[in-house]
Amino acid sequence: MTIKFRNRTEAGQMLAKHLTAYANRTDVLVLGLPRGGVPVAFEVAKALNVPLDICLVRKLGVPAHEELAMGAIASFGARVLNSEVVDSLGIDHRTIEEVAAKELRELQRRDRAYGGDRPHAEVKNRTVILIDDGIATSSTMRAAIAVLQSQQTQRIVVAVPVAPATTCEQLRAEVDEVICLTTPEPMYAIGLWYEDFSQTSDQEVRDLLAKRSTVISK
Repeated sequence: MTIKFRNRTEAGQMLAKHLTAYANRTDVLVLGLPRGGVPVAFEVAKALNVPLDICLVRKLGVPAHEELAMGAIASFGARVLNSEVVDSLGIDHRTIEEVAAKELRELQRRDRAYGGDRPHAEVKNRTVILIDDGIATSSTMRAAIAVLQSQQTQRIVVAVPVAPATTCEQLRAEVDEVICLTTPEPMYAIGLWYEDFSQTSDQEVRDLLAKRSTVISK
């Protein structure tokens, strides 16, 4: 059975019902992938009564072949390299550092746009629920997973409203758990499975993150 969501808020509320095992736990952190994943993640964090943060990821593309990733960096200062790509292409340290510096500047610019200079939540030894509004190509999600794995997280849970069934199966081999509400085949575009898939603004991301202190009950 396929599901169509009214909007990202409803999708997050529905997703949270499948994540109740993680409610009220001090070791759990919800990370939303900006921008569209943040409204979904906010509803999950609120329902589970756990902290919310974002996971901004930038792919480190091979010069002149940017679509090929030689690694990735994330908003909490982590970096991971694909040694197979680096070694097979003979990419030197200087090239890696130049690409990483460029992508770090862009990542920091976006991070400031979303949340200012606030410190990011610690991911080491925590159960991280990684959320987006859907998965199409999975490249961003895989980059986020790779970076989190390099940071000694205790457990990684990928939770999305919609994704291809084949992608979910592939991701189950990479993380501890995958929760997906609907897996249409063929899927085409993520937006087809939402009645309202209007673009999430930077301001909306900022507003939701500003509310993160109210996610935990007093």
